[in-house]
Amino acid sequence: MILSFGEKIRNLREDKDLNQTQLGQVLNMSQRKISHIECNQCEPSIDDIVAFCKFFGVSADYLLGIVDE
Repeated sequence: MILSFGEKIRNLREDKDLNQTQLGQVLNMSQRKISHIECNQCEPSIDDIVAFCKFFGVSADYLLGIVDE
């Protein structure tokens, strides 16, 4: 099963036992923006992708679906 960008972010966030508000505070994003990204209602900026990669310790290739792990 191929996960969307938003689903990957949601899974990574839940693995760290964070809610959307907590993740938003860490990454300087609103809870609403996190929600929209997780629901695939908006596309993250390059800066957002970099922030997610650094925080979760994953590659952009993984988040963008280029590699599976």
